[in-house]
Amino acid sequence: MDTSIRVGVLGAGTMGTGIAQVAAANGHQVIIYDNQSKALKNSRDHLNYILNRQIEKKRMTQDEVIAIQECITHSANIEELDRSGLIIEAVVEQLDTKKALLTKIEAIVPDDAIIATNTSSLSIAALSSAFKKPGRFLGTHFFNPAPLMELVEIVPGLPTSPDTVNLIRKLINGWGKTTVTAKDTPGFIVNRVARPFYGEALRILEEGIANESTIDYAMKKMGGFRMGPFELMDLIGNDVNYAVTESVFEAFYYDPRFRPSFIQKRMVEAGYLGRKTGRGFYNYDDNSLNIQPAHDEELLETIFYRILSMLINEAADAVFMKVATAEDVDLAMTKGVNYPKGLLRWGEEIGLSSILGVLDDLQDLYGEDRYHPNPLLKQLVDSNGSFFSTSDQRGI
Repeated sequence: MDTSIRVGVLGAGTMGTGIAQVAAANGHQVIIYDNQSKALKNSRDHLNYILNRQIEKKRMTQDEVIAIQECITHSANIEELDRSGLIIEAVVEQLDTKKALLTKIEAIVPDDAIIATNTSSLSIAALSSAFKKPGRFLGTHFFNPAPLMELVEIVPGLPTSPDTVNLIRKLINGWGKTTVTAKDTPGFIVNRVARPFYGEALRILEEGIANESTIDYAMKKMGGFRMGPFELMDLIGNDVNYAVTESVFEAFYYDPRFRPSFIQKRMVEAGYLGRKTGRGFYNYDDNSLNIQPAHDEELLETIFYRILSMLINEAADAVFMKVATAEDVDLAMTKGVNYPKGLLRWGEEIGLSSILGVLDDLQDLYGEDRYHPNPLLKQLVDSNGSFFSTSDQRGI
């Protein structure tokens, strides 16, 4: 790992500060740039708090913390990033704002510097249009909190050079992260494949099949998920989760697989955003108001297989549409959102014919394209094949 590379981070928010911490912990000199003095102060304070907590928990020594702190500089002067070999942009998710900043930074840094964006939802191709030399630009999607989450999605744009991809993967892997490569499509891997975890749970709730706590209990008890979909939406924030769903739905030209839920929309409109407001799908101010889950084994199994089959179908579609390899899809879902197993191997473990049967039953019942089985899944069932065999592998 070449620690001589200077790293510039654009944006002093939680994500930018976290990425800076990761780079500094691996020996790089880092400058965090932001044009807001308050954001810079908050970044310094947050970083010091986090690092001091590591000392209290005996995860770091005082000397290790001091070494990280000495590697990080905060600045409101973008010109100070002129010697950076790597720039990672982590500002607000607005296309025009990002493009303006990326255009500015390209004129400042050396010609051989790599420039990356941490966007989770915007088109890399659209951002590439800001550059005179777009071959050195790509997406590096870290997950929050960046120092703890292992996954980074590497997203080349159409003009991105292979050398840029290879260099950034080597560097970020050297930081102890796990990188996967994704095509520049809406949601990349994780935010695309994970949509049914929320969407199908909301659909089950809308139909009155089960309440929130029962659906959550089914996914934890039957599948070993750490959190159920409603617990996770409350943790993420219903406003944030709904916005991502709406964005993916629009980006996929209103594909019914990604249709947002009216229930969640009403929650957002009512200000029931989850843990941060004390009320979401659960009441965090008065736990006695929360309904207990049903313990009907048949119901729990039905809920679990319905949601899991939809997840596996979406993972199959990501491979079929060459968004990523089967290995990278499974790696992304276990490392990026802590799923208990890779979805594609999980499907093969259960039996792809069983997964196809669940989807066929749902499509027969509802007659909606939402439940249409992916062609690759159907092909593998017909041929008794595997997502991971050479002949069936359809990734990038």
